[in-house]
Amino acid sequence: MRFAAIADVHGNYLALDAVISDIRAQGISDIVDLGDMASGPLDARRTMDILMALDAVHLLGNHDRYLIDRPPEKMGSWDRPAHAQLDAVHLDWLRTLPATRVFRDQVFLCHATPANDETYWLETVLPSGEVCLTALESIEQKAKGVAQRLILCAHSHIARAVRLRDGRLIVNPGSVGSPGYRDTHPFQHVVEAGSPDARYAILEQVGGAWHVTFRHVPYDHAAMAALARQNGQPELASALATGWIR
Repeated sequence: MRFAAIADVHGNYLALDAVISDIRAQGISDIVDLGDMASGPLDARRTMDILMALDAVHLLGNHDRYLIDRPPEKMGSWDRPAHAQLDAVHLDWLRTLPATRVFRDQVFLCHATPANDETYWLETVLPSGEVCLTALESIEQKAKGVAQRLILCAHSHIARAVRLRDGRLIVNPGSVGSPGYRDTHPFQHVVEAGSPDARYAILEQVGGAWHVTFRHVPYDHAAMAALARQNGQPELASALATGWIR
C-alpha cells in the first residue's frame, strides 16, 4: 500500500494545488486528508471547492468543526472570515465528515489525538512557550486502544514521525498551507516550520513495515503572503513568506 497524507491546508489553495500536483507526479492516487481545510484569512471557498472535488478520504479538524458548531459571532479570527466565504453546500459537506476513521483497515486517522481534536499529540508546550517533543510515555498513553500499526495525526503543523516501543508508527505530515502560527493554548507559543514550503507525507508499506517520506513542495508562497497581509494578518503573512513569524 502506498498513499499520501495531507493536513492543515487552512485556506491556502495555491499550496494545495502544488501538493496535489506533486502527489500525482509521484504516481500516487490515494490521499487522506486529516482536516483543518478552510479556516484562515486566505481563500476558503476555492480551497473547499478543490478538496470537495478531490477523490480522497477526509477528516473533520477542530477548525472545520468550529465552522459548523457555533454562530459566526463566537468564531475565532481565522474561522470567521472563512465562514463568510463558504456556502451552505460547503458547510453541509463538512457536517458529513467523521473526527476519526480507519483507512483500508490498516491506518488509524485522527486530526489531533484519538480522543480530542484540540490537543497536540507529539508536541508539548511548556509554560515558557517552548514547543518540544512529548515524552514517549505520554504519546503511548494516548495511543492505547488503537490497534493499527500506522497512526496519522496533524494539528501541530510540525512534520514528525515517532516510533512507539511496540513498533507502531505515528506520523504527522506537517501543514500544507500554514508554516507558522501563534496560539494561546495551553500557554502562549509560536509554531514555525522554518521554510515557506507546502508539506505532506508519503506512506508506503514494504515487507510489512511502514516507510514515511516527508515532502517539502515549493509554490507561489509570496502570493499567499500578500493575501494574508491584505486581509490584516501580518504574522501569518510573515510565516507564509519565510516560514518564520517576525
